[in-house]
Amino acid sequence: MPLVSFGQPDDGIVQMAYVVEDIHAAMKEWSGRMRVGPWFLLDRLAGVESQYRGGPSHAEITLAMSFSGHMNVELIQQINDAPSVYRETIYKRGYGFHHFGVATWDFDHEVERYRAGGAELAFLLRVPSGGRVAYMDTTATLPGMVELIELGPGFEPTFNRFYRASIGWDGSDPVRSFL
Repeated sequence: MPLVSFGQPDDGIVQMAYVVEDIHAAMKEWSGRMRVGPWFLLDRLAGVESQYRGGPSHAEITLAMSFSGHMNVELIQQINDAPSVYRETIYKRGYGFHHFGVATWDFDHEVERYRAGGAELAFLLRVPSGGRVAYMDTTATLPGMVELIELGPGFEPTFNRFYRASIGWDGSDPVRSFL
C-alpha cells in the first residue's frame, strides 16, 4: 500500500480532528499534556466555493495542525455563528472528536462511493493547498464524520512540513504560522 510522505496510507486515515471552544487553550493542553506540537495555526478560513448541506456556507474557522507520530491532529474552532458541520457536532454532543481525515487520489469517486454507502455530503470546499475536502456524514455508523482530503501537489508539501517539524520537537516555538 503506497504511503504519503509522512508515513500514512494514501487511501486511509491520515488525520483525527477535534472541535474546540478555545484553540489557543487546546493547543496549550495538547502540547503540555500530550506532547503534541508544534502547532501550525491558520487564523481564518472560510474556504472557496464552500457548500454546507447543498447550499452556500458562511462558516469561518480557525484551525491548527500538528502530528503525533505519523497521525495528523487538527483542532478547529468556529469563529462565527453560521450553520456548519462543526456547530452540528457541538449542538449534538459538545466539543471533542469531529472527524477522521481520509486521503484520496480519486476524490470524486470516493465522494460517490460514500454516498452510495448511505453517507450524505455535508460540507464541500476548496482549501488553501489547492485541493478539495468533502465531509461525509457517517455519524449514523461511526463516531464522527469522514473528511475526504484530495491528494495533489499542495497536500504533500504542507502536511510533510508539519510532520517534519514534529519529529524530535523540543517544546520550543509551540505555535507557528500555517502558511
